[in-house]
Amino acid sequence: MITLNSLSFSYAKKPIFTDYSAAFPLGKAYAISGPSGCGKTTLLRLLAGLETPTAGTIHRPNGQITLLFQENRLLPWLTVRQNVALVLPVPNEALVDWCLSAVELTQNAEDLPSALSGGMQRRVALARALAYGGDILLLDEPFTGLDDALKVRIAAKFKERFADKTIFLVTHSADEAALFEAQTVTDLRVS
Repeated sequence: MITLNSLSFSYAKKPIFTDYSAAFPLGKAYAISGPSGCGKTTLLRLLAGLETPTAGTIHRPNGQITLLFQENRLLPWLTVRQNVALVLPVPNEALVDWCLSAVELTQNAEDLPSALSGGMQRRVALARALAYGGDILLLDEPFTGLDDALKVRIAAKFKERFADKTIFLVTHSADEAALFEAQTVTDLRVS
């Protein structure tokens, strides 16, 4: 169980969360939804441990957390294959190949990010998240720039790789939440 107890958080004295409590059973998918600026990304950053609450506590089990940021964060001097392999503690070419196939970029494995469209760069970031694996997956608007048919195919690969894991998905799309069979969370109780 992941629990948030009386969580409060502010950026430069601007309250984002005030006394927010929630419990998330493990092994399920959750779609974090709401208007821009309501704290969706901040919630992921708090869950990942990148931010510290100003009050309250977060309890989560030990385990590997994967965070896919809104930005692709690709290293421009590395090829697509190298960007994906970078997150692995030990080389695993078979896994890298599977991840590239999962996001339909096998033919672009030796390209640099600058040779790719924005949507293709996003798919490299998705492949890297697939490669890293983990027990808790935090996806911040993962399908930006992708067409609907591709979203369906890639989401299926995430469900395959992260079966029975906990997934938090920030999205403005009910269709994307449905791809993960995610329970929608909209009551962030922001200030």
